[in-house]
Amino acid sequence: MESAEIRRRWLSFFEERGHTVVPSASLIADDPTLLLVNAGMVPFKPYFLGETKPPAPRATSVQKCVRTPDIEEVGKTTRHGTFFQMCGNFSFGDYFKEGAISYAWELLTSPQDKGGYGLDPERLWITVYLDDDEAEQIWRDKIGVPAERIQRLGKKDNFWSMGVPGPCGPCSEINYDRGPEFGPEGGPAVNDERYVEIWNLVFMQYERGAGDGKEDFPILGDLPSKNIDTGLGLERLAMILQGVQNMYETDTLRVVIDKATGLTGVRYGDKHDTDVSLRVVADHIRTSVMLIGDGVTPGNEGRGYVLRRIMRRAIRNMRLLGATGPVVKDLVDVVIATMGQQYPELITDRARIETVALAEEAAFLKALKGGTNILDTAVTETKAKGSSVLPGDKAFLLHDTWGFPIDLTLEMAAEQGLSVDEDGFRRLMREQRERAKADAKAKKTGHADLTAYREIADSAGSTEFTGYTSTEGESTVVGLLVNGVPSPAATEGDEVEVVLDRTPFYAEGGGQQADTGRIKLDTGAVIQVRDVQQPVPGVSVHKGSVQVGEVTVGSSAYAAIDVRRRRAIARAHSATHLTHQALRDALGPTAAQAGSENAPGRFRFDFGSPAAVPGTVLTDVEQKINEVLARELDVQAEVMSIDEAKKQGAIAEFGEKYGERVRVVTIGDFSKELCGGTHVHNTAQLGLVKLLGESSIGSGVRRIEALVGVDAYNFLAREHTVVAQLQELVKGRPEELPEKVSAMLGKLKDAEKEIEKFRAEKVLAAAAGLAQGAKDVRGVALVTGQVPDATTADDLRKLVLDVRGRIPGDRPAVVALFTTANGRPLTVIATNEAARGRGLKAGELVRTAAKTLGGGGGGKPDVAQGGGQNPAAIGEAIDAVERLVTETA
Repeated sequence: MESAEIRRRWLSFFEERGHTVVPSASLIADDPTLLLVNAGMVPFKPYFLGETKPPAPRATSVQKCVRTPDIEEVGKTTRHGTFFQMCGNFSFGDYFKEGAISYAWELLTSPQDKGGYGLDPERLWITVYLDDDEAEQIWRDKIGVPAERIQRLGKKDNFWSMGVPGPCGPCSEINYDRGPEFGPEGGPAVNDERYVEIWNLVFMQYERGAGDGKEDFPILGDLPSKNIDTGLGLERLAMILQGVQNMYETDTLRVVIDKATGLTGVRYGDKHDTDVSLRVVADHIRTSVMLIGDGVTPGNEGRGYVLRRIMRRAIRNMRLLGATGPVVKDLVDVVIATMGQQYPELITDRARIETVALAEEAAFLKALKGGTNILDTAVTETKAKGSSVLPGDKAFLLHDTWGFPIDLTLEMAAEQGLSVDEDGFRRLMREQRERAKADAKAKKTGHADLTAYREIADSAGSTEFTGYTSTEGESTVVGLLVNGVPSPAATEGDEVEVVLDRTPFYAEGGGQQADTGRIKLDTGAVIQVRDVQQPVPGVSVHKGSVQVGEVTVGSSAYAAIDVRRRRAIARAHSATHLTHQALRDALGPTAAQAGSENAPGRFRFDFGSPAAVPGTVLTDVEQKINEVLARELDVQAEVMSIDEAKKQGAIAEFGEKYGERVRVVTIGDFSKELCGGTHVHNTAQLGLVKLLGESSIGSGVRRIEALVGVDAYNFLAREHTVVAQLQELVKGRPEELPEKVSAMLGKLKDAEKEIEKFRAEKVLAAAAGLAQGAKDVRGVALVTGQVPDATTADDLRKLVLDVRGRIPGDRPAVVALFTTANGRPLTVIATNEAARGRGLKAGELVRTAAKTLGGGGGGKPDVAQGGGQNPAAIGEAIDAVERLVTETA
């Protein structure tokens, strides 16, 4: 049975039994505590935590998941993989243990021609929690599983919680006996390789308190309503139904292995090492395709780093298998062809996925060449010192400069018989992060525990947003927090967070900045609002300070936004939509939105592109946008089903979470996007859009920054003033400026070359005198001295080599000259062959001098260069060099 059929049967079975089918959520987790969705229940977490009411009492899904903690085990075991699909059925206060157990048994054991999976009941073993007598009784008495095939396990194995205070409960696992060839008898309590877990039924019936680990926490009591959360691993069931030894040989991965063998010439099954590499490639390429499909792009932080890490592991394993050229496109195409049966959007987005993947492959192949050379040198140096540990700073250099994920460095070092100073590496990474500026878009949840917002939502419901049609209106204060703590009242000077039952204030989201303004109460109190956020879905929290009077919960209020600011933001947001469409028209669908920020009078727009956008293309895009403004197109918004929006061709932003009903913003016949933001009514209201330029913000992602309306006009006015000033200076018309300025710069460069030539000749002219003044130190001709300040490193090097060349070759010679450039001391030291025969090496001499100068240096035995921080110590450095020459010679 193919994986796609396993998935279809699952959803069909539960839909026929009253479950609402929920499409898989994006792998980009809508949860600040997670980078990626790592379990089937993650999209349902708000329902289990009581943050949001579930849309139906029963639900089912097949959820895409990614886990990478055990990435080093991928390919080595039969079951470890980074991407998997979790089939789940959920009950929110509806059926409980008996219902969940009965459904599971029916689906697993029903004949395939009856819609089931047709597993042999005699090969199914059950585990239950130690004291869960109820679950054991259901399995034994109502389902008919013999008592000898039911085993009780402890909290570590058969008790579930989210790891934090909240819902928890015992679980019951269904395990399949793969036969004696996989190990001894005894059930899952003895051998989980033979008795492989395929389905876990979680019975959420208790509330847990704080505690560490899987077992050390108290049970506080029963939950108000009992819930069911189950998960069946699709890949594990496919392994059983398809009769293969491991998950890598199932239909969706074996085709990738076969393609990899065709590209490399190796055979699967011949050698353990090559089999592991082939499995790594298959797993990692599939995971990469699924991540890129959901809008993740390679980067050095967060989920972008997860993608970069697994892609680069896959590419390197292909090189180890013998691949010499690009291979990613062929592998990606196989994954799309296979997984596209279950996720058609992969086929639709093929061009974008390929573009991102190929750009990362090209970048890594280039980095691999340079980084491997650096690593080889570091390995040689480490072994020469008699050490078996590669320094952390070398691993950091490979990561920071060449894009080597740390696990790749660990693998490559291990192949050379070395370990890596991971603590040192992580310390340097930590220091780098501490130096970096905090992300300005970090999630704003205020000072309060989210519980306070959830309580407001439970008691008052969601905030009604009236801002699409109104900029002010009456409302009621339904929630109040003072300095992050719930309070019935607040007075003048207090920092407050206010929740209204209805509001015209737009809460920051979808790239659009929040509204600001004022809330006036019927008591005369005034709140200055400076920010609006939604810490929990549907609740708009107005953050600001009390200017006058006293604010109390229940008071009538009149909320009014800063209309001028809102209009400026709306212009920017509409301009973003126009820019998105114009870019897609110019570059194709791969120029998909990857983020945005809409602020008063300006916006930035991030989009996918493997290379910089040519200036001519950017000019054409800008012209097209402004032509649309002149067409005076109406901007309209309509709420419809997500399916209808897709049929109409509305563009959705990757990674955004959408409900069943969505808002579609249409700009004439030019643009149609899913969007919850505020916009102008007609494109003529934008006035003018000026694109300032574009730049790279990560692998395969570019950013455009632009101005709108009056801000765009002011920018052009300033530019015009500058052009007028240049006209006056060069005495030319605007169209002549580039040629005239270029000619002036050419003359300036020629003059600089002449000056440089004169200065170099002057420095080199001193060579003869320096050579003649060589000091004899135990038979060695030693030349030391300080040359004029501002001598370049290149000129100093030429002078040192010239002086050395003027000393007879049969006489040992050391030349050590110093200068000061940009306020810092610099030295170059050279030795001839005769001096090196006496043990005098330039590198060692430079290190001695540089240490005295407060710096460092190095080089080859014949010539080396160094520098420092203290120019006043040049005299001491000269003395130190002479002492070392005396001691060594």
